[in-house]
Amino acid sequence: MQRRARREGEGRGEYWRRLKRRPVALFGVIVFVGFLVLAVFGPWITPYRYTEQVPSLRLDAPSWQHPFGMDQFGRDVLSRVIVGTRGVVTLSGLGTLFAVCIGSPLGMLSGYRGGLVDEVIMRVLDVFLSIPSLLLALVLLSTVGPSQINLVIVVTILYAPMIARIVRSMTLDLRNKEFVEAARVRGDRTSYILFREILPGAMAPLLVEAAMRFSYAIFLVASLGFLGLGVQPPAPDWGLMINEARDFFTLAPWMLLFPSAAIGLLVVSTSLMSDGIRQIIQPERGGL
Repeated sequence: MQRRARREGEGRGEYWRRLKRRPVALFGVIVFVGFLVLAVFGPWITPYRYTEQVPSLRLDAPSWQHPFGMDQFGRDVLSRVIVGTRGVVTLSGLGTLFAVCIGSPLGMLSGYRGGLVDEVIMRVLDVFLSIPSLLLALVLLSTVGPSQINLVIVVTILYAPMIARIVRSMTLDLRNKEFVEAARVRGDRTSYILFREILPGAMAPLLVEAAMRFSYAIFLVASLGFLGLGVQPPAPDWGLMINEARDFFTLAPWMLLFPSAAIGLLVVSTSLMSDGIRQIIQPERGGL
């Protein structure tokens, strides 16, 4: 146990050293962690309540008291952007997590079994992949109605097929390895082989793909909020805030600028972190 703990500690230390050699990836990790902190503690650290209205300060420009300015109802934009972080991160994160939990077993089963099982699973997934993501999301949400639960379900449906294809390709490469053959000869169950032998070998590219899908999910959730099919008022959703700010752009451009900047910064930091994970876990592919 002590040797194993020592090896794990040395592995984490090596990952940290590799990360420090990549300042761009480190910047992405720091910014992403900052957004996670806002998502967890945002409602308690905002300078004002996100629903508080001060009619006398409607459309006021940024100031020391209100660094991001005020919106059309006299609400503090900074407080709304901070509180809105939780919704975007939570919905995107849960959708991506469920997509990984569903797509990974499907991909492993398809790649390991092959034959008819592989053909059926892949053709069904190809049906979903053949439809543009945003269009499919609009159709699904128009059918079931906009809500947070439905939004998570839509993200899961959109990204589970993509993750399944990545895991399938890794399984095709791993299923003929010696350790998998040994498990098969021992008579181990298929579930054991998939989750104890193949999944650990596919974990590195799976983590990279999950981080990438999470960044796409952020943009998708914000886009659906902008179109009115995401989180509904009065929740401070970033996409919804951008939609409401369009009519006041000439009078109060900060209403649109700061939520847009938050979306862009979160997506970019997640992408940088994803690339950093790939280079750290697979240095032979990403270079040192």
